[in-house]
This record gives sequence, C-alpha cells and structure tokens, in this order.
Amino acid sequence: MAALSQALLAEAKRVVVKIGSALLVDGQGDLRVDWLTSIASDIAVLKARGCDVVLVSSGSIALGRGVLNLPPVTLPLEQSQAAAAVGQIRLARAWEEALAPHDLKTAQVLVTLEDTADRRRYLNSRATLETLLGFGAVPIVNENDTVATDEIRYGDNDRLAAQVAVTVGADLLILLSDVDGLYTANPSTDPDAKHFEQIDRITPEHEAMAGDAGSGLSKGGMKTKLMAAKTATASGCAMAICHGADPHPLQRLENGARATWFTPQMDPHAARKSWIAAMKPQGCLTVDEGAATALAKGKSLLPAGLRAVTGSFGRGEPVTIRVTDGRELGQGLTRYTHDEARAIAGHHSSEIEPILGYPGRAVLIHRDDMAL
Repeated sequence: MAALSQALLAEAKRVVVKIGSALLVDGQGDLRVDWLTSIASDIAVLKARGCDVVLVSSGSIALGRGVLNLPPVTLPLEQSQAAAAVGQIRLARAWEEALAPHDLKTAQVLVTLEDTADRRRYLNSRATLETLLGFGAVPIVNENDTVATDEIRYGDNDRLAAQVAVTVGADLLILLSDVDGLYTANPSTDPDAKHFEQIDRITPEHEAMAGDAGSGLSKGGMKTKLMAAKTATASGCAMAICHGADPHPLQRLENGARATWFTPQMDPHAARKSWIAAMKPQGCLTVDEGAATALAKGKSLLPAGLRAVTGSFGRGEPVTIRVTDGRELGQGLTRYTHDEARAIAGHHSSEIEPILGYPGRAVLIHRDDMAL
C-alpha cells in the first residue's frame, strides 16, 4: 500500500487537500502555527514538482468563536455566521503567511451549495479556479458560512472538497482527519476493529461501518467522508483518508503512512466527457469544416467557425455540435446564450465586445467542456 500512496502522490498533477477545523485550530480556538508551517512546506514540495494544489480549509468558525469568546458547542445560525465573518479573515491571513515564505500566492474562494448546483455558477467557479491555478496560486476554498443558510449549505467540507475535486478535474483528493482511515468499527471503542487499506467499490456494508463526527470542532464524520469518496471516485479522482494531526501530514502520506485509499472508477478527463455526453442538449451549434477540423485536433470552438444556432439555451447549458453537412460531432457546454451565440456567429473573438457591448470569453465552447 505504501507503493500505491507514493505512486498516486508522486504522479498527481492536481491535488485537492481538505483540512478540518480540529487540525488547524486547538481546543482554545488558537491556530496551530507549527502544524500550519509544516503542511505549508509539504504543499511547497508538491508545487515545486509541478503539481497544482487546492486547499479546502475549515477553521473560520472555530477561529472566530475564539475571538468572540463563544463556547465550543453548536451555535445558533446568526452566531455561526458572525464567527465565520470574524474567523475567515484570520484563516485567509494564516494561509497567506504560511505559504508566503515559499513564494506561493494564495487566493480565497468562498462557495455555497448553490454555486455547484446551478450550472452557470458552477462554470463561473470552475473558470475562476482554473485561472488561479494557471497563475500558480493556491486557492483556499471554504464554505461561505457568513451568508449560507441550511438550504444552500454543504454542511461539511468533506463533500465540498469532493465537489471541488470534480470541478477542477483533480486526480487525487486527500482528506486529512483525526483518524487514519475507515475501520470495520470505531477503533477507539472496539480493539478488534480492522482497518481498510484500499477500497475499490463502496458497498452498503462499508457505509454501515461509518460513524458520526467525533470532534467538538468538526462537523463531518466517516459517513460524510464515504459520501465524498463516492463523488470523487465516480469522477475519476482517487481519494485518501489519513491522519493529519502530526506535522508534515502530506509527506507522511507519501512515505506510506497508514490511510484508506479509494481507487477511481475512471480517468477524471474521461469521466467529465461522459458526464457532458449524458446531458440532454438544449440546442444545436452548426460549424463549418474548418472548425470541425480544429475540433478534431483538440481545439476549442471559436465564434468564427459558427454558422448557425438553433434552440433556446443559457450559458453553461449543453448543446449539440454539428457540421454544415449534417454530421454530428458531439456536444458541449456553451459559454454564451443562444441570443449571444447568434450575434457573434462567424465573427472573430476580437469583435465580440463591439457586438455584445461588453467583453466576452474568447471561445464559444472550451475543449474541456466538449464530448466529441
């Protein structure tokens, strides 16, 4: 199993790391600075070998409640949001200061469940994260607890981290926890509990073994971690649950520390293509032969190659891509509405702003949003 962990981390091109409140903040509501410094060093090692890193970091409410002298119990919504507003500033600054000595830029990204459930918001989030990673930054993602209410909340960062991994097409998701993986029973109460090193398919039996949250600062338990594993692995992302409280947790994991590894069901790129191909198209874009040739070579679809638009669709919705001779190439997620697409059809990207009256995206459908 050490060989598996070493290979997955060594070969990963994009990693999402979820960090729970109990790892980042101690029982008194203070930041664990030494631990934070150690994981920043681990992240710098990954970045130095060309790996993109996204952090899903809890801790805003835990830090904020310490500043506001709130008790470590379940808080009313208004107090949780107030604590988040105070703590989020400190959380972002802590990560910035920890990563700065390694010449790493940080960015704060706050999301809610609505941002991934709504296709337009999903594409906006994805574009922002992709741009930040392109600049070499380390996005620090957290739920927007300041404004989120129960109906638009993830409620735990395990599932949020899995959704972020899907959004950015990560090949590895690491959940740093206060346990080193999934057991047949709670190892703190059952000395005969057996540890799972690798799970290729999550079964109802596995789910029955999962417990609830154990920390006063933590919202997620093993149940939410298995839910995260289902989401991640179905999209081609491997996942590990490992103990994260000791210094240099990522280094320890790569060196073979005990963990439960969940193997992906398919390549993340192929999984995304399958997801797009399964959608019901809301319209059709007809392109010329030049555009069809470019698409076959892995290029994005530009407005210049568009010859006709049919149907009614919004930004981010699936459309069929067809050639003028009637051949169907596949489908993709358009970055323009049907009215906008009709207006810019046949025009070069430099003409988009004069036509629409505002700056637009250079491509009509990005190559990553196509299933041909």
